[in-house]
Amino acid sequence: MKRQLYLAGLCFALLLNNACSKKYDNYPEPDATLTGSITDLATGKPVQTEAGSNGARIRLDELSWSATPTPYYFYAMQDGTYRNTKIFSAKYRISVEGAFVPLIQYDGAGNITVDKSQTLDVKGSAKVDFKVEPFLNVDWVSDPVYNSADSTITVKVKFTRGNSNPSFQNNVTDVFLFVNATTYVGNNNYDNRYSNKISYGGTAGNSQIGQTITITTRDKLPGKRSYFIRVGARVDYGLKYYNYTDIKTVAVP
Repeated sequence: MKRQLYLAGLCFALLLNNACSKKYDNYPEPDATLTGSITDLATGKPVQTEAGSNGARIRLDELSWSATPTPYYFYAMQDGTYRNTKIFSAKYRISVEGAFVPLIQYDGAGNITVDKSQTLDVKGSAKVDFKVEPFLNVDWVSDPVYNSADSTITVKVKFTRGNSNPSFQNNVTDVFLFVNATTYVGNNNYDNRYSNKISYGGTAGNSQIGQTITITTRDKLPGKRSYFIRVGARVDYGLKYYNYTDIKTVAVP
């Protein structure tokens, strides 16, 4: 009996010791907010992107502890604005990546040749805006048209080069009419039954630059609801992200 009591007491003491010696994370919680916008350097208009992993992403390099930190990323919203309310107060190098001329560029040896990032101490609320040069500008020529005869939607758009740098004037690969039943619409979110894509081989797409492109949805759209549409076009560069129009809403009777 005494042996059992001794063992029970020893176990309790060990548990108490572990509990008392446990180390807690006493680092402050993220308390800073970082907001901003991504606009076209030439026009001043917001750079349309998409929500999620195929859209523009903001890169943060925290320089408080290291000159070569592991970067932290988060994504912009579809209209080219961004907001993150869970940032640790610290010194950051901030840049943005997407369907535009890179803000940070490297030579063949990995040396930085262009650096348009911004470095600042983020505390409380900070705002950082970026002016970029899109690979393409994609614009509506006219409002989308609902075709009552076959319940489809036809759009007219055009795309033009968004920069004059030959290194980033790659071949145009395709133009895509994205259709969805929600406001989140783009390469990450679209209904394949109605969306439609025109693909180009080689340099064929370059001849369409500045021309009016007409695209019609692939199938009959069910009525008595609204659809959200936008058009994207892209070039053969990097991860081949799309440049976009803004979003239009079409009510199908």
